[in-house]
Amino acid sequence: MVLLRSSAFALMLAGLVQAAAVKRQTITALSSSQISSYAPFTHFASTAYCNPSTTRNWSCGSNCQANSDFQPVASGGDGGGTQFWYVGFSPSQNTVIVAHQGTDTSEFLADLTDANFFLESLDPSLFPGVPSSVEAHNGFADEHAKTAPTILSAVQQTLSAHGASSVTVVGHSLGAALSLLDGVYLRLHLSTGVTVRVVGYGMPRVGNQDFANWVDSHLGGHVTHINNREDPIPIVPGRFLGFHHASGEVHITDSGVWENCPGQDNTSTLCIVGDVSNIFEGSTGDHGGPYAGITMGC
Repeated sequence: MVLLRSSAFALMLAGLVQAAAVKRQTITALSSSQISSYAPFTHFASTAYCNPSTTRNWSCGSNCQANSDFQPVASGGDGGGTQFWYVGFSPSQNTVIVAHQGTDTSEFLADLTDANFFLESLDPSLFPGVPSSVEAHNGFADEHAKTAPTILSAVQQTLSAHGASSVTVVGHSLGAALSLLDGVYLRLHLSTGVTVRVVGYGMPRVGNQDFANWVDSHLGGHVTHINNREDPIPIVPGRFLGFHHASGEVHITDSGVWENCPGQDNTSTLCIVGDVSNIFEGSTGDHGGPYAGITMGC
């Protein structure tokens, strides 16, 4: 009996030591050059708040000027029934850009915490071959479906026109959720030779555990969701409702350090789930940024 207890204690201790070692090894701060590399995509995400009449000819002011070589191909949405979006090519980043507009922070937080939503299987006509156990927020899925085929056509046109092999989908807030769904959708409909990357800012949880696992398996290493300080949006909808984040979190701490947080919903205090345990500890003022000096909005 003593031997069994000793063995069990040894195994438990070894497990704790191993977990601690993994945490020490994997939560790391981004370098200044790594942080700077996100700036073009932050501006692209911010530009998604601009009216399509200005993104269509790239005349939206400072956000457009920050990526002055961008070549727009298509844009749409009305900012109400359908979020703004645009597609084009960035020579300096050598990638097709797809961007989705966010929404009003206070209204969005209310929508995500009143539980007037549910998880549903992805539409098999849009997401062929994805298991029915992979579920997403019904509101996000419905919004994504409004523009998915049109955006796919514009992406295919842009890839062909520029001989490109990379697509980067960006967005903030609701736009980040749509970007993640678009990343999944585009991965299914584009050739395997095309890399699909997602860079989201202030992204809420989009789907269930199987959704997060599918994203990690099929887009692993190509998803980044950046959270600013005590932003409450990334911690909703709650995990108790069955929602889970995919891997790829970067958390900007109060001291301005960009921490790379491995795994799904990392509970370290250096990461958003550990730092903001509930929405009452959050600050909606952090949702719009700044992300390395860039604030979201046209």
